[in-house]
Amino acid sequence: MRLCSIASGSSGNCIYVGSEATHLLVDVGISGKKAEAGLNSLGLTGRDLDGILVTHEHMDHVAGLGVMARKYDVPIYATPGTLEEIQKMGNLGKIDPELFREVKEDVKLTIKDLTVNPMKISHDAAQPVGYRIAYGNKKVGICTDLGVYNDYTVECLKGMDALLVEANHDVKMLQVGPYPYYLKQRILGERGHLSNENSGKLLCRILHDKLQAIVLGHLSKENNLPELAYEAVRMEITMGENPYRAEDFRMMVADRSNVSPVINIA
Repeated sequence: MRLCSIASGSSGNCIYVGSEATHLLVDVGISGKKAEAGLNSLGLTGRDLDGILVTHEHMDHVAGLGVMARKYDVPIYATPGTLEEIQKMGNLGKIDPELFREVKEDVKLTIKDLTVNPMKISHDAAQPVGYRIAYGNKKVGICTDLGVYNDYTVECLKGMDALLVEANHDVKMLQVGPYPYYLKQRILGERGHLSNENSGKLLCRILHDKLQAIVLGHLSKENNLPELAYEAVRMEITMGENPYRAEDFRMMVADRSNVSPVINIA
């Protein structure tokens, strides 16, 4: 099983998860051309895709969805609320409704040899979800765009072999940055985005001995730096109430616009 961030940040998100037989994208918030190039770097093309899992309808998650769907007739999996919003969006072009597949929170579905389990998240979108994807007993969790986490979030993300979680902003950078007040409040709110520190606090509750990799994703271009995110999360893990230190785990920051190193889950 492989996990790879093709792009991750406030300007566009696209993540690959797959097995030898099954290939999925989680979101296509970048151009179809860029998504294709990312797949090519993994030895794949759009024709190899078995599905696109959409977390929610914001443009940094769906910008290239119409292009990829039309070019490759690839099924699109999303919640009813998200699918309804996508169908209203004129800037994606026409997407054949036959490609839409509804998913429900905490109801598993099977795509060839992968099991997909959507989870509820707190974000200002119609019906947003994160995804847990399993191949046999190997599991990855992808959870970005959440203003807060709770016991449900923690339970959903326990036992994963690899995690891609949001570390969106440094609170001080956001507070003194150029964003208007209402936007700052939205990002800091319960339906906004996780700060670096809160990302680390979430991780402290779900770390375990067999966790093979942590990817920090969806960094804000204006309100964060990769070094800040990495260091803040590292400090939370090492200083937090858990038996681990950050050095116990492979941890990386997903690149904003380039393909990140592939995580092969043993």
